[in-house]
Amino acid sequence: MTTTPHPAAPATPAESEQQPESAPDSDTGPGAGPAPRVLTEAELSRLLGEQQFGVLASVRSTGHPHLTTVLYSWDAKERVVRVSSTADRLKPRQLRTDPHAALHVNGPDVFSFAVAEGEAEVSPPAAVPGDAVSRELLSLTPGFEDPAEEAAFLAQVVADRRVVIRIRVSRLYGTALDIPAAD
Repeated sequence: MTTTPHPAAPATPAESEQQPESAPDSDTGPGAGPAPRVLTEAELSRLLGEQQFGVLASVRSTGHPHLTTVLYSWDAKERVVRVSSTADRLKPRQLRTDPHAALHVNGPDVFSFAVAEGEAEVSPPAAVPGDAVSRELLSLTPGFEDPAEEAAFLAQVVADRRVVIRIRVSRLYGTALDIPAAD
C-alpha cells in the first residue's frame, strides 16, 4: 500500500502577510549591552565600607524574609557587620531564634550592589554606661568631642536597652553593570 502525501495547506491571509523576522541587531535593543560583572572581594568590601545604609534581611517564624533599612558599620578586617537596635525590636528577637541574616547594600548607581551573608549574634542590652556593649555602640558613631555628650550617649543607650547585632560574614557577593558613558 502506498500513501500519497497531502498537499501543504494554503497559507491563511494573516500568515501570508507576515514578513520573516530578521535577526535582532546584537548592539541595540532589549537585552543588548554588557552583562553584569561579578564584583571581587576587594570591591565588595570597599562598597560595604563606603555606604552607611543597607537592608537587613532576617527570617520570620513563618519562614518569610523580614526586611528593614538599617544604619550599619562594616569591619572589613573582622568581616563583621554591626547594627544598633533595641532589645525588644523584631530584628533582635528574630535573629535570636534564627541567626541567618543578609545585608543588601546599594552601590553608587542602580546597577551595582553587595550582599553580606552570615550568622548573626545579638549582644545583651547595654546595662551600665561605659560597659562593653555601650562602648561597642559608641564605636559605631562618629564620636563626640565633648565628654558630656559622650556620657549622655552612653546613658541613653542603657535607657534604650540598645544591643549590637553582629553578622559574622561568611559570604560576600554582588555585581555591577559597567555601562559606557554617553559621548
